[in-house]
Amino acid sequence: MYRYIFLIGTLNAICNGLENGLARTPPMGWLSWERFRCNTDCANDPDNCISERLFQIMADLLVTEGYASVGYEYVNIDDCWLERHRGTDGKLLADHKRFPSGIKALSDYIHSRGLKFGIYEDYGNFTCAGYPGIIGYEEIDALQFAEWDVDYVKLDGCYALPYDMDRGYTQFGRFLNSTGKAMVYSCSWPVYQIYAGIQPNFSAIQTHCNLWRNFDDIQDSWASVENIIDYYGNNQDLIAPNAGPGHWNDPDMLIIGNFGLSYEQAKTQFAIWSILAAPLLMSVDLRTIRPEFKEILLNRKIISVDQDPLGIQGRRIYKHKGIEIWSKPISPVYQNFYSYALAFINRRTDGTPSDISVTLRELGLINNYGYRVEDLYENINYGILFPKTKIKVKVNPSGVVMLKGETQNINKF
Repeated sequence: MYRYIFLIGTLNAICNGLENGLARTPPMGWLSWERFRCNTDCANDPDNCISERLFQIMADLLVTEGYASVGYEYVNIDDCWLERHRGTDGKLLADHKRFPSGIKALSDYIHSRGLKFGIYEDYGNFTCAGYPGIIGYEEIDALQFAEWDVDYVKLDGCYALPYDMDRGYTQFGRFLNSTGKAMVYSCSWPVYQIYAGIQPNFSAIQTHCNLWRNFDDIQDSWASVENIIDYYGNNQDLIAPNAGPGHWNDPDMLIIGNFGLSYEQAKTQFAIWSILAAPLLMSVDLRTIRPEFKEILLNRKIISVDQDPLGIQGRRIYKHKGIEIWSKPISPVYQNFYSYALAFINRRTDGTPSDISVTLRELGLINNYGYRVEDLYENINYGILFPKTKIKVKVNPSGVVMLKGETQNINKF
């Protein structure tokens, strides 16, 4: 009887939950959309159009420029890779001029570089750019993605009814699971429902999706990044508890190294995304990125905050007159005392750095054995500080200071 009950429970998990064992930490990689959009003009702009050549080049650079070695492993196609029609057998077709070798060949190339391959589709009649969506072809498309050895599927929500998404996204996730090929499943389910005035069922979403969008598409501007930061801070009580190993809130791509962020602002985006346990999906031209922005994206210490195995999404714990403090519990943990990553942000525009002075206790760091504190951008080790210790940081306008406090225990003395 007990074996029978266990079997039923296992089948129920396979049918009704994601259970793909993936994304135990937030996915990291490169995504085409923000930087290259829907540029299909390969005749006049061959170096920047959405084509197999672009993705091969970016895959090569992930490896040769050190991105893969710090965790950026996915190379993800976004919209505009398709022909405008399906094949006579109902299957999706890649644009034959821009992807002449076919998607399986591109997938094989990316895998040959030791990376993983992601693709885009839409739960609707069309993708956002007007290419064929999956409606009516859900099972066929899931099987085709498996045949192409896809590792990551982003499913958008244009040209779809938000009321249908609870059923539709869940159903497509089941089709992905049933292929036997484990694929990270990125959903746009919540954001379309929020826009339609529907309260998303986050319990169901985190059961069926590895990551999901809650808010606006990011644009190449500091104003866009600030809007996303505000959304996550203002709504953290609702959305932060839904994050954890295997299921993540997605504030959208990293735009570091493009045109819209200063150096200070780029550091701020990277720090906050790591505090949020966000997927780190770069959307930048890796051929031309400036060294100082590349250095931000390769910061191993901040990446480790994002990739912390506890998978706790951080929160904004202070906001006043343009100064914010964000905190994320991380490992190691001693007894009930977490270590913490802390981001001090200056969103003022008065042209001079701001001083922030606060004790560790006021930040929630109350372990009497203290915390080993270091600056994750400046690589300064401040030694072991205690709850009553007051720390003072100087934060540039639109910039950040990011600290890590590693909890100590009696056995270290």
